[in-house]
Amino acid sequence: MNVQTNSMSQQDPTAPPDSRIDARTRRGRLQMLMLLLVCASPVIFSYFTFYVIKPTGGSTNYGTLIDPQRPMPAVQVANERAESVPLAAFRGKWLMVMTDPSACDEACAKKLFTMRQIRAGQGEGRERIVPVWLISDNGAVDERLSTAYNEPYAGVRFLRMDREAIRQWLPAESGARIEDTVFLVDPLGNLMMRWPKEPDPKQMSSDLKKLLKYSRIG
Repeated sequence: MNVQTNSMSQQDPTAPPDSRIDARTRRGRLQMLMLLLVCASPVIFSYFTFYVIKPTGGSTNYGTLIDPQRPMPAVQVANERAESVPLAAFRGKWLMVMTDPSACDEACAKKLFTMRQIRAGQGEGRERIVPVWLISDNGAVDERLSTAYNEPYAGVRFLRMDREAIRQWLPAESGARIEDTVFLVDPLGNLMMRWPKEPDPKQMSSDLKKLLKYSRIG
């Protein structure tokens, strides 16, 4: 008799049907929120240690934090085989992103070289980093650049993206152009950092080393 009574009290048959549905909805939302927090916690932790705890003896980061973060836009890009793919397909890695037209000048080539060298200098962590050149037009790329930097030679992805979409996503530094710098996108697809014009490669590498150390994803 007690078992039956307890079962009936747990089900609370006197409660209105709408209240029972609302309770299930709230539980479902809470479970979804907890799942999202678990998935995002590695990146949140890496940001916390990088910007708040500052594990390197209180020194500040070199790059500028982009606040608020900017998620990847829902756009298509063309890969090296001229195939249309969603930009979001490149989530899951730390992306170093630069943009320039196909007629890559000296400053553009210098950024490609810097990104390639920084990635190579991360040791085993280099597989967690993907340098990306967002090409903002449909012109032909110098074959020498492809040989020196593009996959599978040096791991740099050459992706073509609409110029206006690039400008809406990548925020230029005050008084500068978006072509002047290199950006960093986290493995969840959030644009989170911008390095200054003509950056110091050693300090860029230091930022990346810290993020890779304190992040378990990507």
